[in-house]
Amino acid sequence: MSFLQPMAARFDLARSRAAAGDRGHLARLVIALLALVLALASLFGLAWGASDASMWSVLRDWAGMGDHALSARDRIIIYEIRLPRVVLGMLVGAALAVSGAVMQGLFRNPLADPGIVGVSAGAGLGAISVIVLGGTALAPVIALFGIYALPMAAFLGGLASTLILYRVATRAGRTSVATMLLAGIALGAMAGAFSGLMVYVADDQQLRDLTFWGLGSLAGATWTKVLSAGPIIAIALLAAPFIARGLNALALGEASAGHLGVPVQRLKAIAILTVAAATGAAVAVSGGIGFVGIVVPHLLRLLIGPDHRYLLPASALLGAALLVLADSVSRTIVAPAELPIGIVTAAVGAPFFLWILLRRRGILDL
Repeated sequence: MSFLQPMAARFDLARSRAAAGDRGHLARLVIALLALVLALASLFGLAWGASDASMWSVLRDWAGMGDHALSARDRIIIYEIRLPRVVLGMLVGAALAVSGAVMQGLFRNPLADPGIVGVSAGAGLGAISVIVLGGTALAPVIALFGIYALPMAAFLGGLASTLILYRVATRAGRTSVATMLLAGIALGAMAGAFSGLMVYVADDQQLRDLTFWGLGSLAGATWTKVLSAGPIIAIALLAAPFIARGLNALALGEASAGHLGVPVQRLKAIAILTVAAATGAAVAVSGGIGFVGIVVPHLLRLLIGPDHRYLLPASALLGAALLVLADSVSRTIVAPAELPIGIVTAAVGAPFFLWILLRRRGILDL
């Protein structure tokens, strides 16, 4: 482990600089470490399971260091089952974490999260509508958009929820935390009611699919799903860094950000579209996976500070790594059965959310 000693020394130096007020060096080092963690988590996700393949055999196969590094059976398992699942987990984890970070910057509080404030529920309603009505009322939509119909419907549902939430919770340039949370509960309940109506009219096969989809899972990951959601998530993730400086200025208030030359209305529009696109596409292919959007950005904010230039890429890396590891746990902890990944993230995220509430009770203006 001697190769880790220089990294540990750099980390200690970066922490000492951060204590002196300069967190930029620490943030860059943390991002580099998170990239390494994501690479290791991806290898773990590819190699861990019932197959005899190991991390070393996977690496040897990638490097072309032997024609028999993987058997034909293991090659199918690795490249046709596990690899699309790992890639989809990385995309969904990054999308949810970055969406949480952007929402927290937009609303200027650490409690905003797509799952908590109803955005995910709205996206879920759009996806459920396509699943249930895709063969009847929404058949023309399916024919028009093909494999992109599901993520597009989820995007529109998430966009509508985000717009309504922002209009309700923001007044005179100030967002009320209590109003945001209560409005999110109301939006989630409304979306849940309409989703329940869709479930009521679903047939037996659709009902079974919706039950497992609602708990959150990457079990049905295929390259088709990666291709349907991947471009939308990638565009949203690429757009997020361009609003980082604007989100930093927005922390001073909309009026102050405007005086600094930030186009506030355009910034808010881009932020809302980014959250809706990333969350909608993620929910469409993975179902309800909660708490990633609040745990990851808040944890990183405690470590590297609130600068979105570093917070957004760090959130993408940690969110991707966290979800890949959670998926590895979900498919092995009760093997040969598989635990929905939403249960794993909720078991970890719910206590963390309560801890945040206990630390920040003073910000709730009830």
